[in-house]
Amino acid sequence: MTQTDDRTLPAIEWPTLAFLVFAYAAFAMATTFLYAWSPVLGVVLAGLAIAQYSSLQHEVLHGHPFRQRWLNEALVFPALCLTVPYGRFRDTHLAHHHDPHLTDPYDDPESNFMDPMVWARLPAPAKVVLRANNTLVGRVLLGPLIGNALWLRSEARLLWQGAPGVRRDWLLHLGGLALLLAWLIPAQMSFGAYLIAAYLGHALLKIRTFLEHRAHQMPRARTAIVEDRGPLAWLFLNNNLHAVHHCHPAVPWYRLPQIYAAQGGAYRARNEGYVYRSYAEILRAHGFRAKDPVPHPLMPAEAAASGAAERTAERTAA
Repeated sequence: MTQTDDRTLPAIEWPTLAFLVFAYAAFAMATTFLYAWSPVLGVVLAGLAIAQYSSLQHEVLHGHPFRQRWLNEALVFPALCLTVPYGRFRDTHLAHHHDPHLTDPYDDPESNFMDPMVWARLPAPAKVVLRANNTLVGRVLLGPLIGNALWLRSEARLLWQGAPGVRRDWLLHLGGLALLLAWLIPAQMSFGAYLIAAYLGHALLKIRTFLEHRAHQMPRARTAIVEDRGPLAWLFLNNNLHAVHHCHPAVPWYRLPQIYAAQGGAYRARNEGYVYRSYAEILRAHGFRAKDPVPHPLMPAEAAASGAAERTAERTAA
């Protein structure tokens, strides 16, 4: 497969910059006169703008649309996503890009799997909820609440332990929240309505992350391709071509379809056919039926128990 050199990128990537302007404009319109005209439409558009904004933050952490990191990060300083500091998103996502660790409950910060030993100790009601969360409908409805609860608990632990950079990123996030509040206080949209929009934005993103990765012995076969070219592909900035993105993380979103179109067979062979034609196909297959078990199927309980404490200590020290 062709390797793409990011030195061929322009100094300013106008498609990404245009989408960022569009996301801010949509959020501004949704929280002001559109909400005043129709609260339902205002909340829906704000949720779409928040999901798009998260996709743009993903582009920024991979070095777009400018070559200067400080300028890219200044573009996404406002905390539209509410609970996820950009700096923490950046650091955890870049750690996630170490493919040999994909899906590992300890070493992959974005894994949806659980250590089998931890799973075995959970009470029955918690297991019911987490199993429901492993269906697409459950992930959309429950995922934002479950994901944010687990995320904030983990971040609180890191803050308590004084993990490097975490306090700094949360303090910067407070500045972004101040900008958000400064906009929402005079805007027509109530804070309660904004919370609903934020939940909707997170729910939309759960559609993308639902099956991006699977448990597989080979790291190259753990990352999915969803060939959808509809509105969700635009909302996710082509990150549905996730295996292509993992092969070329520095390539901007608007070049991924061209790369996949030219070498689709190679990518499908590389990930052992972990391919879906569309999100409609995913909904039909996994709307109410789990794709994966919650406990990691390739992680023996004994090995998990022996390695968990050691890996937890390593992550804390890091």
